[in-house]
Amino acid sequence: MSSQYLHPESPWLLVLLAGLVALGPLSIDMYLPAMPAMQAALHTDISSMHFTVSAYLIGFSLFHLLCGPLADRYGRKPILLGGTLLFMAACLGCSLSETVEELWLWRFAQGIGACVGPTLARTIARDIFGPTRAARALSIIAMLMALAPAIAPTLGGLMLLVLPWPGIFVFLACYGALMIVLTRRYVPESLPAPQSLHPAAILRNYKELLADPQYLTVTLAGGLTYATMLTYLASSSFVYIDMLGVPVQYYGPIFLTTVLGYMAGSAISAKLSSSRGSESLVLIGSAVSFGAILSMWAASELFPASVLALVLPMTVFTAAMGLILPHAMAVALQPFTHIAATASSLLGFIQMSLSAVASALIGLFLTTTPRPMIIAMVLISFLSLLLARRVYRTACR
Repeated sequence: MSSQYLHPESPWLLVLLAGLVALGPLSIDMYLPAMPAMQAALHTDISSMHFTVSAYLIGFSLFHLLCGPLADRYGRKPILLGGTLLFMAACLGCSLSETVEELWLWRFAQGIGACVGPTLARTIARDIFGPTRAARALSIIAMLMALAPAIAPTLGGLMLLVLPWPGIFVFLACYGALMIVLTRRYVPESLPAPQSLHPAAILRNYKELLADPQYLTVTLAGGLTYATMLTYLASSSFVYIDMLGVPVQYYGPIFLTTVLGYMAGSAISAKLSSSRGSESLVLIGSAVSFGAILSMWAASELFPASVLALVLPMTVFTAAMGLILPHAMAVALQPFTHIAATASSLLGFIQMSLSAVASALIGLFLTTTPRPMIIAMVLISFLSLLLARRVYRTACR
């Protein structure tokens, strides 16, 4: 079968890249409605179930450190295909797990495999569209990618009505197989020039990135925004289903509101990318996101049994996140054309490490009320706002 790669200007290329990016959120979002049932089936507690999210994020974050250098040396496609194959195998391993410890192991492997999709899809976008058009391309990819997590929790909840929880992971394995077929046939190789894989060269590249204060600051700002969201995601099924009594089949529609917010924010992000600087959009988005979490705190204290007290502020927060993340990536990657995959990888490592720590810690304190989750989100989003302000000030000098 001869390959017919998609032209860089084809909108289907962005759709396919969004499908690869969706490997990450699908791996978290689709099984969220099943977490209470999995807790019962595996005879474990909330903290241990929270660690199934953290184990995934640890694998996801750690492989970033190798994913980028490997892709800068051997090309984007071989690493994409190999990682997605591992993702498939790990999904099947998750479906066969009989203890929570086995599930931790397979979720860790699943995170390693899923890492290649988001990391290298945005690297390919940076390769193809260059530093000036990358922010718009990343915003469009984010908007398209949001369709997957919009459907995932609802689909996961509906599957639980007719299938046991392992069926969710079998579905994810099938999705991975589809991505392998489409990537092999339609995604062009975009590596500009191979880089050295010598450890000294890799360390030199990472040193160059870490020595750039703007890169580090904007990466931390975006990473903390994402960690705020992961704190919510890791806790949401327990908060809504166990604490607020929401039936499992309604969890997906509740989650859909946050996804619609993210899609709206990504659409606004793409529209504003030609008229506003990325640094200013990161600051605006961070201010809106912090305000949204503050309003959640106030509303939940006034109406502790209200679902809307959590849902409405999170819709605003995810809209702001849709504004922040693409432009934070664009600012971070702009000066590093020669090591784009390594820069994207370190960004992903920092982002996912922060999220792994946040989701693991909140599991230790979450018991019968969402208050620990909300307080943690307030603190994390405030730190993100401070860093975003610094990014903007640096750009204005």
